[in-house]
Amino acid sequence: MAIKFNQKPGLVIYLTAGDPDLATSRDVALAAIDAGAEVLELGVPFSDPVADGPVIQRASERALAQGTRLQDVLVLAAELHALRPSAGLVIFSYFNPVLRMGLERFCAQAANCGVDGVLATDMIVEEADEYLAQLHHHALAPIFLAAPTSTDQRLKMIANVSSAFVYAISRVGITGEQQKLAADARRLVERLRRFTQLPIAVGFGISTPEHVSAVGEFADAAVIGSAIVSLIEKARPGKAPADVAAFLQGLRPVAVQK
Repeated sequence: MAIKFNQKPGLVIYLTAGDPDLATSRDVALAAIDAGAEVLELGVPFSDPVADGPVIQRASERALAQGTRLQDVLVLAAELHALRPSAGLVIFSYFNPVLRMGLERFCAQAANCGVDGVLATDMIVEEADEYLAQLHHHALAPIFLAAPTSTDQRLKMIANVSSAFVYAISRVGITGEQQKLAADARRLVERLRRFTQLPIAVGFGISTPEHVSAVGEFADAAVIGSAIVSLIEKARPGKAPADVAAFLQGLRPVAVQK
């Protein structure tokens, strides 16, 4: 499995695949890996992204307008795996596109494309038995979201069925950039440490070098999504890969080395 963090905090980068087109997504992904991203979350565009803020909602709309579907995201994953085999690849999707493809078919294709893990945003751990069985059969890491409002019992359930890393949501609500890292994030990571030795990545709102530095004090990785998607949205034609690379390189000076 390619999911590993060589620095603290590691960088997990989210991209909405197909925004503004698949060729740009490919180039941005490669630039992000070369600039220090250790794991890429390839977002599958969805028509009703209820957990996402306006930045990622707009990205999904643009990608869907280009005709991007789950199958296209898997092809993109295969290309990235061939070109940068050391990078971790996670398919980040709502469950509906997976269900439409067929869970077993999706897992088989994802494994064949070099995908390491799957994060289905709206798959709840209490109803995940069949989902987990298929992921395990195809050696795909299940990654679940843990929220500050989760009970200890639920955090323990999530920890017990997760592999690769646990994704800790820094705050309640939708994705999006924020000025200050919520105190909920540290408390949530401390609670999760009681139940797992897996790396813990903190996401939702991470967007500045100060955020990344703060995350490095108590977690293993920072997940950066809306800030990257916003850069892509604002970039001049052909400039998105360079803009994303420069942004990521700017996060690293304050990152704590292991």
